[in-house]
Amino acid sequence: MAKPYILVVFSSVTGATSSLAHSIARGVNMCTGMTARIRTVPSVDDLINTGKQKKQTVAFATTEDLADCSGLAIGSPTHFGNMTSGLQYWLEKTSGLWFSGALVNKPAAVFTSSASQHGGQETTLMNMINPLMHHGMLVVGVTYPSGHLVKTQKGGTPYGASHVAGEGHGDGALTDLEHTIAIEQGKRLAEIASALGKLNTEG
Repeated sequence: MAKPYILVVFSSVTGATSSLAHSIARGVNMCTGMTARIRTVPSVDDLINTGKQKKQTVAFATTEDLADCSGLAIGSPTHFGNMTSGLQYWLEKTSGLWFSGALVNKPAAVFTSSASQHGGQETTLMNMINPLMHHGMLVVGVTYPSGHLVKTQKGGTPYGASHVAGEGHGDGALTDLEHTIAIEQGKRLAEIASALGKLNTEG
């Protein structure tokens, strides 16, 4: 029997969202019995210009990856308060799973990055949550008891982990608190997925 996994899917332009995805995956892997499967999605430019091959270090997410996961985390840069068109397109192709109810009662989380502090992060996070709710998934945010959400001066929201690049749009490097918050969210997501899996097995 395959080991249960959390699917971590990201769209990234500068590398910041990729960094968040790997931090979330690190948190997932802290949960005994659960592993992270990191995947990305092609940009719309990639889909249009199929003849121009780009160097790809992370595999593209498939419908099978999503159908068989124990939980899901999706992340995207903030583009005018919304996710990238590439991630939106990938989500729109999941209607078959919606029809079958394959994702109902599975936990899910969202994360994002933006150039500025008030660049629309929370709007982006909420927009990514919408399709997950339609799938019947259980949204997992970031909690306050650790104190990191209160301390952070850059990224990190109760709706999901985030990164603020700042002037010059940065190099994709997370602050220590952004990294820690993403790890916490990944660990919480995996722990909830593990607990739900045990309930389903026992029930």
